[in-house]
Amino acid sequence: MKTVLGLSGACLALAAVTMTAPAALAAGPASNGSVGTVDIRGVKVAAQASPETKRIIESSVEVAAAAANVCGSSYTISTGAARYGTYGTTYTWTNGTTTGDSYYDKPICAVFFNDTGSARYMGIRLKDNYTSTPDTQDFGTYSSYAGPVYQKRGYCGQAYSYMKAGSDVVVDNLLQVGHCN
Repeated sequence: MKTVLGLSGACLALAAVTMTAPAALAAGPASNGSVGTVDIRGVKVAAQASPETKRIIESSVEVAAAAANVCGSSYTISTGAARYGTYGTTYTWTNGTTTGDSYYDKPICAVFFNDTGSARYMGIRLKDNYTSTPDTQDFGTYSSYAGPVYQKRGYCGQAYSYMKAGSDVVVDNLLQVGHCN
C-alpha cells in the first residue's frame, strides 16, 4: 500500500522502512561480482554511476536505502537516481546478477517517489535494452511513489518518470539505467 505523504512524510515513513528492513545498507560485493560498486555511507552504488546519482544518494542516504527496500531485499546496488525539482525522485536498482548472455542482462527495479506532499497522477515506465521486451509500468494517482517496476534485462534500458500537478505536466523525463556503451 502506498500511503506516504510528502517529502517530510516520505522521509519519516522511509526511515521506518529502513529500520525494519535495512537490506540496502548491507555490506559486501554483488552476488557474482560483475558490477563494481562504491560505498556511499552504507549504500552500494555502481562504480560507474553518474556524479549526479552519487550526489543524490549522498544527500539522502536513508531515503535512497528505503527506495531499494521498496524494490525488494535483493536489490542493493544503485544504478541511477534523478531528482526532478521539488516534484519527485527516481531510483533504479540491481542485484548485480546476470540473467542472460550479456553483461547488460541484469535485473533492474525502478521507483519514482512523489516529493510534493500531495497525491498526484504519476508513473514510472521501465524499458530494457531489447526491442522485443514489453515495457513495465505503474501509473496512477499516488501520494508516495509509483512502482516498483522490474525488467529481467534492464541494464542499459531507460526509466521514464511522469507527473502532473493539476493539468500541468511537471515531470516528463528519461533516466538512463546503468553505464552503457
